[in-house]
Amino acid sequence: MRRPVAWIVAVVLFAEAVGVAALNWFLAIVVDRQDMSLAGLDPDMMSVSSKIGGVVFGLYFALCALVALLVALRDRAPAGLGRVLLISAAVVHGLLGAFTWGLVGPGAFVFMIVVLGLIVLLLMTYDAREESAAGPRPEGGNGGKGDDGAPVSPPPAPTTP
Repeated sequence: MRRPVAWIVAVVLFAEAVGVAALNWFLAIVVDRQDMSLAGLDPDMMSVSSKIGGVVFGLYFALCALVALLVALRDRAPAGLGRVLLISAAVVHGLLGAFTWGLVGPGAFVFMIVVLGLIVLLLMTYDAREESAAGPRPEGGNGGKGDDGAPVSPPPAPTTP
């Protein structure tokens, strides 16, 4: 179940990267052709900033999709920066889901929450696999170390008189 979820997350995030970049590019063209100012802002500046924002967010989602693709290919949990990227993508989708309910409608909200759920499922299924491979830990154990962190030597063998 882990690998198909990782493949689905990779495909969805790649599609979302293209969609976000294309939407911002389209909005930049609309602003440029309207040649209207918003609160005194320069229309050319708004157009350029929309294009830059679209490219930046598109690359961000594409990088997150690349991490999910590597997880699917290697069948290993993401580590380091890849894990941070996927967690941040989950947070972004949660926030976008909250905003889209009021601004776009319930359909966009459902899409954002489904993507959020897929990313969290990807992160959780690989964590469960690594935890079960390590085996259970004894309750209250500290890994054979004393209170000060130094290894504890076994007690001496009892002597019989």
